[in-house]
Amino acid sequence: MPVTEILERTRAYVRDNFLYMRPDFVLGDDDPLLAKGVIDSMGVMEMIGFLTSEFGIAVADEEVTEENLGSVSAIARFVSGKARQTEAA
Repeated sequence: MPVTEILERTRAYVRDNFLYMRPDFVLGDDDPLLAKGVIDSMGVMEMIGFLTSEFGIAVADEEVTEENLGSVSAIARFVSGKARQTEAA
């Protein structure tokens, strides 16, 4: 799946599930989700559930990091990399 499609789906999920009460909030793909107050620790868990159901990837405990899940673009890179690993296996 192209990274652009992962970005679009992830953006839509964040908008629909975390920003629905803040329609004027502008979130860039590289903006930090936690630092901007978009998601909290429970939101991270919801995001993991979304990634599992939407993209069919498993997220290990040690992969729950700011580097992997800190922004929409980080999530897209992480999902793309996980998908490539799954395809190669």
